[in-house]
Amino acid sequence: MRFVAYIAAALVALGAAGASAQSNYPNRPVKILVGFTPGTAPDLAARILAGKFSESWGVSVIVENVPGAGSNIATDRVAKSPPDGYTLLMGGNPSLVISPSLYDKLPYDPEKDFAPISQVFVAANALTVPLDVPAKSVQDLVAMAKAQPGKLTYGHAGIGTSQHLAAELFKYMAHVEITSVAYRGTTAMLPDLLAGRLTMSFANIVNVLPLAKDGKLRVFAVTSLKRSALAPDLPTMAESGYPGFEAVPWFGLLAPAGTPGAIVDKLHAETVKTLAMPDVLKQFAEIGLEPIGNTPAEFLATIKKETPEWAKLIKDANIKLSN
Repeated sequence: MRFVAYIAAALVALGAAGASAQSNYPNRPVKILVGFTPGTAPDLAARILAGKFSESWGVSVIVENVPGAGSNIATDRVAKSPPDGYTLLMGGNPSLVISPSLYDKLPYDPEKDFAPISQVFVAANALTVPLDVPAKSVQDLVAMAKAQPGKLTYGHAGIGTSQHLAAELFKYMAHVEITSVAYRGTTAMLPDLLAGRLTMSFANIVNVLPLAKDGKLRVFAVTSLKRSALAPDLPTMAESGYPGFEAVPWFGLLAPAGTPGAIVDKLHAETVKTLAMPDVLKQFAEIGLEPIGNTPAEFLATIKKETPEWAKLIKDANIKLSN
């Protein structure tokens, strides 16, 4: 009986310690991993949130870029991190809903290995060409591709990213053959696009619109179903002759599965509060990001809904890792 009493007392003490740790969260630096290079949309969003979180909590919130494999490397690292709320992921549809249909086996399970916190933003990609490409419209580009099967190239931010899938969807819907060239993020791809070493890219509008405004690139259309508030005069791909065309990147905050509910709740509340701040809304609008701020349950529902939708497209278009 005495042994049982000791065990009971120990369990109570552990529970109290755990509750105290959760109520004191965070009391040391928090890290947000981003699976893309600095300057990309998820990186910029993560840095905006990190700055606000740090101000609110009085601890450092660090953004760490871990690019590669369409953000799968960063996603896997967070999946295997301690579930204590100190290692978070700015994760998006590339690794969470697209990769499961592209890879025979992933080292993580998007639905089981994470505690979703909130989707943070959705953005748009834009069909972009360097100045030395003679095409002046989507239709011109399609004509070029049909006249030179397999000779045109498109650059993208990694296998399984929305940029990669947008180009493959374009090839499928336009019945053209264009060669894929993968990079470790948009910022790594842009120098080759600017130099004309690539024919085109469905790059994130955040990265290419300023260059287009400076006359360094040409942008034809956005990949969202609605026009971007950042460039309202720019048509959608659907308006450019491809009805239903949609391939947009979204990203959100996630923690490793098993993270205490109290910590997830605190992270969710802080994220939603931050996304409603006027200066954050202004910063997001300036870089073409539309804030979301949904609940953990809604975030998980999005992952479950979109995974089979992308799986169907990937199967129908015969998209493979080598594409």
